[in-house]
Amino acid sequence: MTTPKMLLAAASLTASLYANSAENPPQVHHQTIDIQGVKVFYREAGSVQAPTVLLLHGFGASSYMFRQLIPQLATKYHVIAPDLPGFGQTTVNSGVNFSYSFDNLAAVIDAFTVAKKLDRYALYVFDYGAPVGWRLAVNNPQKITAIVSQNGNGYEEGLSAGWADMQKAWANPTAENREALRRFNTVDMLKWQYTEGVTDTSLIAPETYQLAYSAIERIGVEAQLDLLVDYGQNIKQYSQLHDYFRLHQPPLLAIWGEKDPFFLPAGANAFKRDNPNAEVQFLNTGHFAIETHGGEIATQMLQFLQQSIKAKTE
Repeated sequence: MTTPKMLLAAASLTASLYANSAENPPQVHHQTIDIQGVKVFYREAGSVQAPTVLLLHGFGASSYMFRQLIPQLATKYHVIAPDLPGFGQTTVNSGVNFSYSFDNLAAVIDAFTVAKKLDRYALYVFDYGAPVGWRLAVNNPQKITAIVSQNGNGYEEGLSAGWADMQKAWANPTAENREALRRFNTVDMLKWQYTEGVTDTSLIAPETYQLAYSAIERIGVEAQLDLLVDYGQNIKQYSQLHDYFRLHQPPLLAIWGEKDPFFLPAGANAFKRDNPNAEVQFLNTGHFAIETHGGEIATQMLQFLQQSIKAKTE
């Protein structure tokens, strides 16, 4: 029988653990692993005995976007965040002919999870990380314990008018239509994607878009153009994703920057149509919500994961 004294002791222990984790935050390790001819860079923190959370970044970013989130989650979870091929510190080995498509990005990350022995994990998906994560979930539903989508779209109604040039290239992938997409990779455009919809842009560290631009210059803009043209294949696979939601109904938190110029709030609300377990929350910010509302996202994630992973494993 649980007594008030026992409850008080448990509460005291929990408070001391949080205090200790704040004073001694988990260390983040930066490593690489060879996967299918790709040297995947990743950040990892937390006990490998704890439930795993896989963080997947998006366009104009890398696992660097999780630099503050990882230590907060790692007090309770095993957290791992790879750089997708074409981004950040991940590199294709010399002599390897890698085709930049979302199918191939997902294949590398799926093999990465196998190499890291991630048999069960929660997903955090953002932007490009969403179509990669959706493939993992559809192909390995038994591995997914929960999903957090931070501006990670999965419905056509979530696409804004900002996708017009991309949609034109999907329908007619001519050299001219492909070339029109090059402007999305300029440093000014990257900066705009970080600042658009943000009330206080002084909260956006310039290193975020500067590092993203540096990676594009280092790896090559053609890889990014390949992915922009290939993005249309993701829309064709949405029906499989919706089937997955209806059949498996994973715990899902959509936490969305409501002023995102690319992914509309309608895309977040749409999750509830196929998945009654979906929770939707909006933040007064833009696309890169984690840069301005990182603390709030971490708090909501910890609460959501504690409830959903426990409920899933009981």
